[in-house]
Amino acid sequence: MFRFWPLLFFIVPLIEVYFLIQVGSVIGAGWTILLVVLTAIIGVNLLRQQGISTLTRANKAMSQGQIPAIEMMEGIFLAVGGALLITPGFFTDALGFICLIPATRRGIINRLLLNSTFQSTYSVHRENYRRDESKTIEGEFHRED
Repeated sequence: MFRFWPLLFFIVPLIEVYFLIQVGSVIGAGWTILLVVLTAIIGVNLLRQQGISTLTRANKAMSQGQIPAIEMMEGIFLAVGGALLITPGFFTDALGFICLIPATRRGIINRLLLNSTFQSTYSVHRENYRRDESKTIEGEFHRED
């Protein structure tokens, strides 16, 4: 998977330039720049709203003694989506909005969890945590003067 990263750093800017030229030729350069800035502003506001919502759910899960694994993954998606929305261009904006819209973000996360070993590892740790709920801490003590 990591061998495709250099290719992405070459292809994504080409796609962005292509879309910017195509949109600019239809609506004009000024409107294209305004549209790119507008999508960044809308994206930052959506990022703020979704970030607060995710943080609230994570705090609620932790207060109930649960591991906020889904919320942590959503936080990663929000960070990636925010970075993509700040990057000028329509292609990265589309990918950023996909990361920020709750339904698409959760769908992608659920699909990733189904196709990975994270789900089984998470459930094993969760079962071990639940099994050992005693408040007793075993250890040895001796006093040195």
